[in-house]
Amino acid sequence: MSFFDAINVSASGLTAERVQMDVTAENLANAQSTNNGTPYKPQAVLLQSVGSGGQFQTQLAGALGGNTGTPGGVQVAGIVSENVPAQLVYDPGSPQANAQGYVKEPNIQPVTEMTNMIQESNSYQADVTAMETAKQMYITTLGLLK
Repeated sequence: MSFFDAINVSASGLTAERVQMDVTAENLANAQSTNNGTPYKPQAVLLQSVGSGGQFQTQLAGALGGNTGTPGGVQVAGIVSENVPAQLVYDPGSPQANAQGYVKEPNIQPVTEMTNMIQESNSYQADVTAMETAKQMYITTLGLLK
């Protein structure tokens, strides 16, 4: 295990959470966006684990057994459009309204998106705290070696 593995794992989490917050902000910004009658499709981030095995059980067994495999972490596997149906909003005055007066709008729930943003922000802060803790441990260890 490398001296900076803990910092690298935390950094990968910070990067992934930043991407998730960016996508959530984009979803919120486009909650009422339509393009010539085609509503915005909400986006979602796909994450995958990095390191030996990729499964939590494998990572835990390696850590407990002293396995010096590849350090873990997380990375963004992709950003995909969610397959949710559009919602119909009655707005007969809109130029994008159909014959019955309904406009197709994105099916984005602002409360759900804000809840996601809070969770992502808390995860980001946890990664910052883990990185700061690792840094302090390294500083203390270097101080003992003087």
